[in-house]
Amino acid sequence: MRVMTWNLWWRFGPWEARQKAILGGLRDLRPDVVGLQEVWDADDGNLAEWLAGELGLHAVYAPSHAPERWQRRIGDPGVGMGVAVLSRWPVLEQATLPLNAPADLDDGRLALYTRLATPSYEVPFFTTHLTSASYGSAVRVGQVTALAEFVRAHRGDTPFPPVITGDFNAFPDSDEIRLFGGRVTAPPVPGQTFYDAWQYADPGAPWATWDPANPYVAPGGFPPARVDYIHVGPPGPDGLGRVRAVRRAVDGPVEGVWASDHTAVVADLAGPGEADD
Repeated sequence: MRVMTWNLWWRFGPWEARQKAILGGLRDLRPDVVGLQEVWDADDGNLAEWLAGELGLHAVYAPSHAPERWQRRIGDPGVGMGVAVLSRWPVLEQATLPLNAPADLDDGRLALYTRLATPSYEVPFFTTHLTSASYGSAVRVGQVTALAEFVRAHRGDTPFPPVITGDFNAFPDSDEIRLFGGRVTAPPVPGQTFYDAWQYADPGAPWATWDPANPYVAPGGFPPARVDYIHVGPPGPDGLGRVRAVRRAVDGPVEGVWASDHTAVVADLAGPGEADD
């Protein structure tokens, strides 16, 4: 099963050209399920629903509960922002979790849960977008604590481990990422731990998902960072859901256009009978 996470940079920059590049990137990768962040919703269409229609996938969209700060940045109060899941399989159920933040940082971040009906098992799949302030680590700690509890409430009885994707806006050694994984510090939910899929990457592979090589990132003068994640629970029976491979993706122009200010992350997870292939 191929899973993917990607922040699509909402309606910033040359968004009409980027829309086509986003579609091209997804079409080349052919993921089974995708967690998307910064998805736009406007009178002229919802980006996730459009992508799903073009790719023959199912789509679930969760709108931000406080998009006003985003709208002021582009001067358009008619464009919504949210997160979404695209899935090759039908979505059996869904739920949304607003993520708390103090008033000066609250711009409507949230998490989305979907339960996917594959032919062999149900997959609990989540995507999220955490607060981005560089000084917001303590806020993100609260958000990942709520996220961990959200996963516990919805993981259900299925042999496939929960998969949690998203733009966590945090470095791998940060308090919030260590806390969420629960493997180097006590987890928010006792007994519930997750693997950062990037632990299975080629050590020499490009790793920055926020990369100054990207022309949308370079003007800010920021160093490279890995802030986008695929987290997976411990494998199920016979290694079901084990990370087989992971890499950065869509990390260059698509037909001359950079699709987003973030690169995507793609992981291949073991299905039935594939754990040891």
